[in-house]
Amino acid sequence: MHADTDLETALLGPLVAGRECGDCTVCCTVLKVASPDFSKPADTPCAHLGARGCTIHAERPGICRDWYCGWRRVAAIPAAARPDRSGLLVSLGYERAPRNCLEGVAITVRRLEGSSAIEDGTAAAVLDALCDRLVPVWFSDGARKMLMHPDDQVAGHVLAGTPPPAPLAAEVAAWRARYAAFAGAPVTDAP
Repeated sequence: MHADTDLETALLGPLVAGRECGDCTVCCTVLKVASPDFSKPADTPCAHLGARGCTIHAERPGICRDWYCGWRRVAAIPAAARPDRSGLLVSLGYERAPRNCLEGVAITVRRLEGSSAIEDGTAAAVLDALCDRLVPVWFSDGARKMLMHPDDQVAGHVLAGTPPPAPLAAEVAAWRARYAAFAGAPVTDAP
């Protein structure tokens, strides 16, 4: 197990028993992969993706062996939210040059083109399942992303270093303690 997998387990949890990828290959197309043994651009099907899934499954690169989406790791995410069924891909992302501490390591819920997850309530259920921990959660449509957790008031105080009102003091303190090593600019919608 490599360091990223340990961090993913620490922040998202271990694999949920009984949840399998099955026919889902969303990650094989949507995600950008940049590892020493394999790379591909985002929103491009993997060269090894065939009609029945991975054509080199037994010999697939380490990154493909070790990585699992949030649906496989977070039991509170509804079973019906499997990426190929819901049009939502939950992943833990790592920004090499984050603009602020809430972008460095964060959960991203990406709505795929054609998904009705907002209209049918699946997106809200997934966000509810994720926004209960000290990990930033962003929602993206692939072109734009919006910070969903912590809320704007808390994020503003965390990033600006301003004293929060009493009702927010404990939450702001918890976020600041978690991200004390980072400094940053105010949170805005990111492109």
